[in-house]
Amino acid sequence: MSKNSLTEGQKAPEFCLPDQNENEICLKDFTGNWLVLYFYPRDNTSGCTKEAQDFTALKMDFESEGAAILGVSKDSVKSHIRFIEKKELGITLLSDEETTVHQKYDVWRTKKNYGKEYLGTVRSTFLIDPDGNIARIWDNVRTKEHAEKVLEALREIKSN
Repeated sequence: MSKNSLTEGQKAPEFCLPDQNENEICLKDFTGNWLVLYFYPRDNTSGCTKEAQDFTALKMDFESEGAAILGVSKDSVKSHIRFIEKKELGITLLSDEETTVHQKYDVWRTKKNYGKEYLGTVRSTFLIDPDGNIARIWDNVRTKEHAEKVLEALREIKSN
């Protein structure tokens, strides 16, 4: 599987997307703050639920480090509302139904499952620094302990 074409140190691609409350959320809204931007395949699936719950559980820790968390999928705003309510999530989810931002971040790529190729979301996370640069990229993420690893990396980068 190909790796993400974005690189650490480059400017993060600009975006504006609706959140679960239909508010427009843009990258520029986070200037001066750290941002965890993670892309996941689908609401209410086991891996995506675990990842969202883990980020929710660590939300206060991220906030104490000056970081916000945004999850992005191609699910609708209505789907995000149901997902948040059903799983009692405390993070902001953005809807990218046209996959425009997925493509800017190079996470909409060819995947293989049971021998079939198709386009889909490659689970990925971007840690964006207060100047809007990509500080760290996790490509083709495994959800187990991923949120903890992102928090650990944030603390490590900030201490240097």
